[in-house]
Amino acid sequence: MTTFMLADTTAGKISSQLTQLRHQMGAPAVGMVLTLVVVCEERDQYDSVRAATEAAREHPSRIIVVINRETEEANRLDAELRIGESAPGETVVLRLYGELTDHADSVVSPLLLPDTPVVAWWPGRAPDVPSEDSIGTLAQRRLTDARSAPDGVAALLARAKGYSAGDTDLAWARLTPWRSLLAAAFDQPVGKVYGGQVAASADNPSAPLLAAWLAERLDVPVGTAESDGPGLTEVRLTLDDGELSVTRDDARVATLSRPGQPDRNVALTRRHLSELLAEELRRLDSDETYELAVKRLARTYAH
Repeated sequence: MTTFMLADTTAGKISSQLTQLRHQMGAPAVGMVLTLVVVCEERDQYDSVRAATEAAREHPSRIIVVINRETEEANRLDAELRIGESAPGETVVLRLYGELTDHADSVVSPLLLPDTPVVAWWPGRAPDVPSEDSIGTLAQRRLTDARSAPDGVAALLARAKGYSAGDTDLAWARLTPWRSLLAAAFDQPVGKVYGGQVAASADNPSAPLLAAWLAERLDVPVGTAESDGPGLTEVRLTLDDGELSVTRDDARVATLSRPGQPDRNVALTRRHLSELLAEELRRLDSDETYELAVKRLARTYAH
């Protein structure tokens, strides 16, 4: 991997340097399928860049990392460019100082790949209305992570209120294996469902979101309960002749139980951040199922 540092630079100089590095490395930009803009704090940048780089092995991307630094300093833009085999696509780490922190979009816009989708990701603190954020307005898809907020459920409720097509949250991506397993459990007739409950560790925002999805799909009340974790541990649905349940105690294997059938062990592993991100990058259209679930969550908490 080649790393190149530019201090007190401009977006134009960064673009020129990227072109020069591509020629030197023999790595044309035409193979990249999207631009991923990561807005994070300095303390989060290592994990965020690593996850984005791993996801880029499946989705070759130009990764632009925006880090706002001291606002009281003079206006300055520092950049770190990474290109090479260990960094699929290209990675540009931008550190903004002074008034530039309020105009990140003007720095990012010239660096977007032409004629390719733009995805914005806030791995940490995120705006309540991502589509109205200066970086969010540049993107077709906007990813947040309620788990990183002090109150994850409150963060989801704010996102529901300001929802715009293209928004989603990694709390939803964490539910994909659970939703797939529960949907498969209904491949065989199970009878009428009267209600249910989702259990998870304290302050896990995925639990009420899963409960909202189930309530929306089944049109029954579904509550939440606190467990020892880790993460989501249990879903129970009350049926005519008993209970359908998925229980997981070790974050790896779950037990699926249905009335009149033997229990079955199924893989249900907690996934790494890069896997969640790669999943979201596979679809660049709006996730209407997430929209219905998060809005159902908002209506539930409004009562």
